Amino acid sequence: MDSQPSDRHPRDRLLRALTLTDALFLVVASVIGSGIFLTPGRIAELLPHPGWFLAAWVVGGLLSLAGALANAELGAMFPHAGGDYVYLREAFHPLAGFLVGWLTFFVIFAGTIAALAAGFAAGLGSLWPVGPMGELSIAIGLVLATSALNALGVRWGARANNLSTAVKVLALLIFAGAGLASGTGDFSHWLRPSSEASGISGAGWGGFGLALSPVLFSYLGWNASIYVASEIRDPQRNVPRSLLVGLAVVTAVYLIVNLAYLYAFPVDRLAGLPNVGEASAAVLFGERGGVFVAVLVLVSILGTLNATVLVGPRIAYAMALDGLLFSGMDRAHARFGTPVIAIAAQAAVSVGLLLLLRSFPSALDYTTFAILLAASAGVAALYTLRRQRPHAVRPYRAWGYPVVPALYLVANLAIAAVMLVNRPLECGAGLAMLAMGLPFYALFSRGARARRGDDGDSG
Repeated sequence: MDSQPSDRHPRDRLLRALTLTDALFLVVASVIGSGIFLTPGRIAELLPHPGWFLAAWVVGGLLSLAGALANAELGAMFPHAGGDYVYLREAFHPLAGFLVGWLTFFVIFAGTIAALAAGFAAGLGSLWPVGPMGELSIAIGLVLATSALNALGVRWGARANNLSTAVKVLALLIFAGAGLASGTGDFSHWLRPSSEASGISGAGWGGFGLALSPVLFSYLGWNASIYVASEIRDPQRNVPRSLLVGLAVVTAVYLIVNLAYLYAFPVDRLAGLPNVGEASAAVLFGERGGVFVAVLVLVSILGTLNATVLVGPRIAYAMALDGLLFSGMDRAHARFGTPVIAIAAQAAVSVGLLLLLRSFPSALDYTTFAILLAASAGVAALYTLRRQRPHAVRPYRAWGYPVVPALYLVANLAIAAVMLVNRPLECGAGLAMLAMGLPFYALFSRGARARRGDDGDSG
């Protein structure tokens, strides 16, 4: 039990074609989406002091790093397709892995894809009005197009992701750098609190805790590379590196951009702005600046959508390899080496959610609570595996264990509890979807046992 496990499932036929750069860009692309433009207004409402406003982004990055450290150990220990599904299967029971995998594939990834596609279509519709049906058609077409691209090979998906990520990170840095050099803002905003607050006492520590919810939402996606670990070259080294370096890049970009926001506006003027990016660009660069950021938001969403479409099918593929999902979803294309059936299934579920939910906020509320549950379960697996397999080979060991990963776990569970109280319908939908997996597990596990029995009889 304590020897080094195989770095691939024996039936895994996906191509090991992703480099460290690909994996790192996958993490960055999965995190930097629309959150950096849309959430700062809410955070400024809760924290009316520039120092604490910026501190919330630092703390959010550090808490996400705590989760990343745990996943780095697990990803190096089990560099398979599937991520959290594999960790919970190994730490607890196949049922635990199945339920988190079920929730991750059908709620988190399919829901995120639907939300991003709807958000892109709505953003495009604000620039070039096409009407509700036109926006729906654009969203559906976008899901199908990105799915087709990723079915042609993981390298095609990775190239598209690398290009879009490089463009959006460069554009964000240019926006922040040019804005800070524009002379149209005021550096004193960095030090001047709202007239209603003189420090954390103005909002209270409760306000700081509430502000971490939108901050952590803006950091979600930092664990993207663990799901494609079996396709990463030298995964024992490159999975941890991609998580830690990718998150460091994101945190630095977020801080630089937020400094530009505070240069454009004092913190009390930021409070409540629905799109701080556009508003700040209009102040720093004029009307054309707002249009630039609107286009940048679209590019950012598109890159995150492509990364999500690339990652999600590997969960269904890993579950099907164990006989715990629909037949055929464990099939890799003979020529392209991609999980084409799983990609198609993900696209179908995402399109179904678009038709059902129709709006960006609805799809977003559907996924956030589920993400918190899955991420918490993944970190909990680290503690169980440390206890059950103390002598197992660990190419990377989580720094600060057991305290540091516990910080992420506590923060996640606290935010999940707040959401459960304040968003009972959305959270209830996620829990209902989790419970819906139970009869499917019974069905799939019975079939898997029957197949194993047949194999034993024939042998």
